[in-house]
Amino acid sequence: MAARSSRRWATASCPAREYSPRSSRKDGSAVKVAVITVSDRASRGEYEDLSGPEMESVFRALVPGIEIERTVVPDEKPAIVAALGRFVGFDWIFTTGGTGPAPRDVTPEATAAFIDRQAPGLAEYLRLESLKETSHAVFSRGIAGMRGTTYVVNAPGSVKAARLCATIFAPLLDHGVRMSNGTGH
Repeated sequence: MAARSSRRWATASCPAREYSPRSSRKDGSAVKVAVITVSDRASRGEYEDLSGPEMESVFRALVPGIEIERTVVPDEKPAIVAALGRFVGFDWIFTTGGTGPAPRDVTPEATAAFIDRQAPGLAEYLRLESLKETSHAVFSRGIAGMRGTTYVVNAPGSVKAARLCATIFAPLLDHGVRMSNGTGH
C-alpha cells in the first residue's frame, strides 16, 4: 500500500489523529466552504470580526486547496437566511455567532428555516467537544442540517469556539462531501 501524505491535528481535548487530505469531488475540485459571522456590532463595523477569520485560517492550515468565502451579517433572521442562500451549492456552510440564549441570538432559528433536513450528529459532536473545553457550551443552541447536498453547522461566536469548530470538522469535510453526493464511504 502506498503511503499517503498526512497531517496530524489535535485540540486540547482530542488526541492527535491522522488526517489525509484528498479531493472529494469527481472533477477534482476543492472542497468549498462558506463562513458566515453573525454579529450586529461586527456587521456595523463597530469592531473587527475575529471568529470568521480564525475559522478560515484553521481550515486553510488543515485542508490544502480548500476554497473559502466569508461574510458578516447582523443578528437578524432574514439577513442570516439570505446569507445562507447565497452559499447554496457550496459543500459546507459554517456560521459563527448568534447561537446563545440572548433574545437577538437567532442563528439556529434562521438555520432551521433554511435547511431541508437536520443533521443532529454534527451539532452534537461540536457541543460534545466544546464541553471538554468549557462548561459554557451548555448555553449553545446551535443546530446543523443540510440544504440539498450543502451542510450547515452553527458554531458559537467566540474565537476559541471558531477555532475548535474548524479543527474538529476539517478532517470530516471530504468524507461529508462524498456522503452527501452519494459517492460512498
